[in-house]
Amino acid sequence: MRVRKNIATSDEGFVFNPATGDSFSTNSIGAEIIRLMKGEKSAKELVEIFCSKYDVDKALFERDLEDFTLQLKEFNILE
Repeated sequence: MRVRKNIATSDEGFVFNPATGDSFSTNSIGAEIIRLMKGEKSAKELVEIFCSKYDVDKALFERDLEDFTLQLKEFNILE
């Protein structure tokens, strides 16, 4: 999972793909996930980070992360 290099993001969760002109907003958790993915964190690393930082069930977060990455792929945010 790698975020395309041309993707612009804000701390508030605004995501913009200049190649397509598409944009969308996400919540603070989604913005943090994208920011960490830009830093080339793996899915396993993301699970470890979020499960230790927040009181979240590992299996639930893994499912939510999978769903979120599918959405990012649909928006051409991921390579």
